Parts: sequence; structure tokens; C-alpha cells
Amino acid sequence: METPASTALPRRYPLLRPATLLERGQRSLLVAVTVLTVAAWLVTLLQARTMDMPMGIVARATAGEEVGGMAMGGAGEMAASGMSAAEWSIAAFATFIVAWTVMMAAMMFPAAMPMLLLFQRVYAPRRAQGGAFVPTWVFAAGYLLVWSAVGALTWAFVSIASDLAGRLSATERETWAPLALGAVLALAGLYQLTPQKRVCLNHCRTPFGFVMTHWREGVPGALRMGIVHGAYCLGCCWALFTVLVAAGVMSLAWMLLLTLVVFAEKVMPGGRGTSRVVGVAFMVLAILVASGSTAMPWTA
Repeated sequence: METPASTALPRRYPLLRPATLLERGQRSLLVAVTVLTVAAWLVTLLQARTMDMPMGIVARATAGEEVGGMAMGGAGEMAASGMSAAEWSIAAFATFIVAWTVMMAAMMFPAAMPMLLLFQRVYAPRRAQGGAFVPTWVFAAGYLLVWSAVGALTWAFVSIASDLAGRLSATERETWAPLALGAVLALAGLYQLTPQKRVCLNHCRTPFGFVMTHWREGVPGALRMGIVHGAYCLGCCWALFTVLVAAGVMSLAWMLLLTLVVFAEKVMPGGRGTSRVVGVAFMVLAILVASGSTAMPWTA
């Protein structure tokens, strides 16, 4: 009886022969992705300092209004983001998508490294034997395509939220911001404990199992595999990134924290336990923020 798509996996190529050291091709890939990740982080740091990007759900006021007894300066500050209604344009959209995709490469490539190394290991013998070869970047492009699509949805969301927030008074924004932040944190925390999170995390933590069940030949197949793996990654991490959007897309502290969380969940031993601990921590923080007992950390 024929098995699923894994039957297309080339059995004559060694996939899991015992090895304690990375092969030369894998070492080259590891260096290349590391350099790319570092470069993406440097660009992200520059973007955080120079670009007008969404700033999260914070209690801000327009010029002349007061929040907490303090007069606020500057025109058009928004409660939900750093974007304004005037920025509903193709140029603003393209700028955001580029910045978002670079940020996703910086945050997600470290956790995706085991999958990239395994993909390269499958195809490396083909190049040596003169057979069909698909570069690993095709798989990585499919993976990033998923996160770029998420960026498009994020841009639309923060733009709409910014427009809506601009219609609220300073007092209303000061009242609703903690509740909105608490709701986002509670949602993210609860999702961390769901069966859906566990299923997606299991796919992300077992690259070999993913290859065996989702293998497709050729460039289109590699692109499709990257998209499918990206979809599982999205299913695993979407709730975490709602916290980033709420706290501020360009919040470097939250970017670094969530990068470490994603890496620990997907790569480190005990990743499933880490997921549950993070979920509980988010729910506790949700209660504190929504009640006004504490401000959202690292949103200044």
C-alpha cells in the first residue's frame, strides 16, 4: 500500500546516517544563515531607530490633550500604532512589508535552522552525483513568504486600529489601553496551552518527521514545503506575535524576548514545558496589566 507524499523521498540518498559533526555543506549553510540572521538583526536595529513603525497599544494623546495629568505634545500621536490615516498608501505598505520580513528573518531563522540543515542534507548528495538539485534558499523563500503574508495582515490591522484609536479621547485611550493589552496577553497565554499549539509545535520540533510526511520533489516542491513548514510555524507562534504587535512592532526588548522563547520552544530540550510556562506567565501578566497593577513592560 502506497504511503503519503513521503514515498517521493529519495531513499537512495543518505538522510539520517549517524554523524556527530556537520558535513561541509551544512557548515557552509550554518555560516550563511548565521551571517544572514546577524545582518537582519542589524537592519532591524536601524529600522527601530529611524522608521515610523507601529508602536503598540499605548495610552497616547494628540497635541493639547492630557494623559495622567501630563500635557502631551506632538501632532497626531495614536493609541494603537505609530501609523496615521495618511499612510494608507502602497509606499507605506511596501516599507512595512520589507521591514517586517527582515524582522521575521532575524527572529525566526535561528529556530528554523534544524529544518534548513536537514533539507540541505537531503539534497547535497544529488549535487555530488550530478542529479537534480534544489538550493535550500528555495525552501527558505517559501517559509518567509508565509510570514510576509502575515505582515500584510498586520499592516492592515494596525492601520485600522490606529484610525479607530484616533477617534477616542485621551481619557478613553488611557482607560481602554490596559484592557486591550490584557486581552491580548490573555489570548496569547491561553493559546500556549491548547492542543493546536502542541500539534504545530510538534511539527516544528521534529524536522525529520516533517520531511517524511511532506516531501515534494523539485523547485516547486521545495517552495511548497517551505510554505507548509511556515504555516505550521505560524500556527505555533501567531499568538506570541500578537503580543509583539500590541507591545510595539519595533520594540527591541519584546523582539529579543520572543526570539528566545521561539528558539527555546522549537530547538531546546524541554521546549513543550517552556511553552506552558510562557503561557502561564502571559496570563499572570494579563491580569496585572488589565487591572492597572503594572504597566506593560518595555513599551516606552
